[in-house]
Amino acid sequence: MLSTGKAAVRKIMVLFRRNLRLRAGLQLGLILAFWMLGALLARWSRMPVPGGIIGMFLVLGLLAGRWVSTASLRKGANWLIAEMLLFFVPAVLAMLDHREFIGLLGVKVLAVILAGTVVVMSITALSADLCFHLMYATEVRGQLTHGVSPRVAE
Repeated sequence: MLSTGKAAVRKIMVLFRRNLRLRAGLQLGLILAFWMLGALLARWSRMPVPGGIIGMFLVLGLLAGRWVSTASLRKGANWLIAEMLLFFVPAVLAMLDHREFIGLLGVKVLAVILAGTVVVMSITALSADLCFHLMYATEVRGQLTHGVSPRVAE
């Protein structure tokens, strides 16, 4: 009797994982659930960190621990990236209400935005490069321990 219950739970989990990989809506819901969980943890622990950041680290931990695959979040994340402009429309409309941004103040704000963007993009690029170097070093180390010669860069 107990084994049939385990089989039923396993079947439900397989169906859920299959549907999760195929449906962007479920993936988006999972991303939002991690965001909400991060917000709850931030509020409960009174940390001065936004809940979205904590949720992102939760997802990163699950991805690193291989509890969640990238295929389980890819479509939902791609939809969020594709629709990112919608998140900035209110800011553009607010700028139309404040004409002072068109003068010198606007140039200063634009300089800060551009400098911040360059800094964020540079740090992101350096972080990605570091991760690729670490992945390659791990791969080479694993090949050396198994007696396989490492691949040579072309």
